[in-house]
Amino acid sequence: MTLRLHNTLTGAKDPFEPLEEDQVRMYTCGPTVWNFAHVGNLRAFLFYDIVRRHLQVSGYRVTHVMNLTDIDDRILDQAMHAGTTIGEYTKPYAAAFFEDMAALRAERAEQYPRATEHIPEMVEMIATLVANGNAYVADGDVYYRIASFPAYGALSHLDRAGLKAGARVASDKYDKEHVSDFALWKKAQPGDEKIGAAWDAPFGRGRPGWHIECSAMSKRYLGDTLDIHAGGVDLMFPHHENEIAQSEAANHKTYARVWLHSEHLADATGEKMSKSAGGFTTLRDLIDAGHDPLAIRFFLIANAHYRSRVRLSPEALHAAAEQVRRLREFTERVNRATPADSEDAEFAHRIEQVRAGYREALDDDLNLPQGVGLVFDLIREANAALDADRVGPNNKASLLELIDEVDAHLDVMRAEEPGLADEVERLIAEREAARKARDFARSDQIREDLRTRGIVLEDSKDGVRWRRVAPY
Repeated sequence: MTLRLHNTLTGAKDPFEPLEEDQVRMYTCGPTVWNFAHVGNLRAFLFYDIVRRHLQVSGYRVTHVMNLTDIDDRILDQAMHAGTTIGEYTKPYAAAFFEDMAALRAERAEQYPRATEHIPEMVEMIATLVANGNAYVADGDVYYRIASFPAYGALSHLDRAGLKAGARVASDKYDKEHVSDFALWKKAQPGDEKIGAAWDAPFGRGRPGWHIECSAMSKRYLGDTLDIHAGGVDLMFPHHENEIAQSEAANHKTYARVWLHSEHLADATGEKMSKSAGGFTTLRDLIDAGHDPLAIRFFLIANAHYRSRVRLSPEALHAAAEQVRRLREFTERVNRATPADSEDAEFAHRIEQVRAGYREALDDDLNLPQGVGLVFDLIREANAALDADRVGPNNKASLLELIDEVDAHLDVMRAEEPGLADEVERLIAEREAARKARDFARSDQIREDLRTRGIVLEDSKDGVRWRRVAPY
């Protein structure tokens, strides 16, 4: 079965064909590092992980670029209130993002460009848009002229005539020709210099608008045309519409051939989880409440199809933990099983049927929940076959191959390295002894050695806790 993906632009499941036969260029919208990522953000980020993993399973080489937005109005406001620079303010939140992704076993992208490191590319693209008549300067600000791009609204199937003041596309509070035009460049304001948020440009010293960041950085690393652009459904309008308008007006080429959007994660009340609304849950909150990061991963990727909204609840997380436990116990049982003397041909056919069905589900717009459902059906049958000593050597080999195929997406079946917990606890005790002896050099060395291995120690009133993060 050919891989088919629901392309937001066409509104249909389209057969996937990259520009190059075996190479996929994929850009995904990453975090705005003004706070910790909430679990709704992480659902989108893990969706990117599933896209990436299945493309690799399908034989493609993937070049994945995921941006970090480290300058926007919220970051400026928070940095000013904190009396620090935007670089210092965003540093811990960027680090926390990578720690969260490591804890959730998301594969690393090839590039994580940061907006503040690509200002020249943004300035160049804005200058091109001004020269082409797609943008204009107004008192030091630069705006994109939506009227210059007739295709605006095609992605979100928007009636451009219906754009009204008050919509997100019109939320920039600056002078402009039309209420729907959006900011590409914002002139420096009092205080921007002090927090490191102003750069030189031909149209005046200032900083980039949010939307131009992705257009410039995706071009820098992936070229004019992307095979896949993915993000949360909330980014479809206006962010992704604006990216298309900017990129295609500047480059005169199709910006992205396939657009993928994941649905919201709902909170306990059923409302979309949002930092701006004030109530959100982080990965740290869930881990502190006793939830396994890999159960959280399973819940976020396998509990519902990526285009369906799902509600976060303790019950759902406990159910996910139980499913992860069943998968691990089954994997261990198959590995330990002594094969029967003969093969069960009927069971062999059933295994191959599930393997084919699992692959078909993933090829059908990444329907991981459907594929996992087939696997759990087989687990019940396989346990019965193991009980009856009906699993021969080839049956066992086929089951292990299926487990590997499933875990290529799920990545929840392997536990931590053997003995790791005992070793970490031993080193924590040694560190505590060193601190009591005022041997702070040894204490710091133990902490740093663990950090290079991907273990972070956290001191609290209840003692020392540790968690897995990305190693140095």
